[in-house]
Amino acid sequence: MAQAGHGAARYPTAKQHWAGGLELFAAIMLVIIGFFHVIVGLAALLQSSYYYVVTENYAFTIDPTVWGWVHLGLGILLALTGGALGAGQSWARVVGMIIAGLSALGSFLFIPYEPVWALLIIAIDVAVIWALAAHLREPTSGRTASSE
Repeated sequence: MAQAGHGAARYPTAKQHWAGGLELFAAIMLVIIGFFHVIVGLAALLQSSYYYVVTENYAFTIDPTVWGWVHLGLGILLALTGGALGAGQSWARVVGMIIAGLSALGSFLFIPYEPVWALLIIAIDVAVIWALAAHLREPTSGRTASSE
């Protein structure tokens, strides 16, 4: 007869499995979004004439070279945070939500330069924020072997 106590086996609940899957999704997407930002940043730095504002009266017109550095830095932060989240670092959940929010904001301001790309990245950022927020709300206790 098994007794709950010191050394009892813990089994995750179905909700904890679901939350773990969402966290893995968020980690992978953060790394992918990070690489996307790095590629766009390098394109803006190496060939700044590629980007131009589609609308004439855009309030947030910024030099493409500046956008290149912003995307490069943000991409590196996103990829590192995704790696930390995949490695199980608990601080990376909150940092991931913050950086994904900054990525969405930066992509929103980048819409006149690359509309389809920016909207796609915003959608992925929102999904990452949702996945990380859903994981934060999950209880941390698991079932023990004797509670079955």
